[in-house]
Amino acid sequence: MWTEIDAQISQAIAQSFESRDRRSVGGGCINQGYRVSDGTQTFFVKLNRADQIDMFEAEAIGLQQMREAEVIRIPKPICTGISENSAYIVLEWLDLGGGNSRSWAEMGGNLARMHQYEKSTAFGWERNNTIGSTPQINSWTSNWTEFFTQHRIEYQLELGARNGGRFRNGATLLDRIPELLAGHEPKPSIVHGDLWSGNAAVMQSGEPVIFDPATYWGDREVDLAMTELFGGFPAEFYRGYEAIHPTDSGYKQRKPLYNLYHILNHFNLFGGGYESQANRMIDRLIL
Repeated sequence: MWTEIDAQISQAIAQSFESRDRRSVGGGCINQGYRVSDGTQTFFVKLNRADQIDMFEAEAIGLQQMREAEVIRIPKPICTGISENSAYIVLEWLDLGGGNSRSWAEMGGNLARMHQYEKSTAFGWERNNTIGSTPQINSWTSNWTEFFTQHRIEYQLELGARNGGRFRNGATLLDRIPELLAGHEPKPSIVHGDLWSGNAAVMQSGEPVIFDPATYWGDREVDLAMTELFGGFPAEFYRGYEAIHPTDSGYKQRKPLYNLYHILNHFNLFGGGYESQANRMIDRLIL
């Protein structure tokens, strides 16, 4: 397998590469990760089952599109492919380290600039991708409320029901979403889509970086909301963001709705107490 991956890397970078040092590193919740090096160049390789190649291909496209904004450090995708029973994606290796207040303020400001990158007139993306390992539907839609209702909350509720979840007020919430988002007409921004603290870091140089996206064109507030869902982003991050691209009025009211998407997805991925958490969130949203 590694001989084939080395050959694909060599082709992608237009010079010979033979990994002599391969070390297992974190690859996220669903992938195996490796640091591979020939002594001169180093890359990050993520592996999964061969049938997950679409996930890695979508990740590569998403990373490249976020890189096109040229405002925040994103790992460069090198290549994707299948070898034996494994799908893989190869990315540039980034030396991650600790951050300080300045680094986090810079990250917030850079994310705000990425959200100002406007290249789409509709919400969605060129293909479906994944949020974790769950399919994420990105059918192009001109109206944000319609997109978020159908392709985010309704899809997750339907998937949750198939997985044995009981969301007693789910239908009521779907009817209420137009009211919850009334008067909010965001422009389509390129969003990371899965921006929790595990997908953001600071390099040893102090430069902030984001990775492992679930990219699409959406309301920029979905990224901000998720940074607050599981904690981990310091106050300097938000001050840096607000200095460049202040949030719209009503964001605090929309935040629980946007984060419900991720809690429903966590139920569909992991089960457990996420069902009751989702139900509590739904109940508060429909009051």
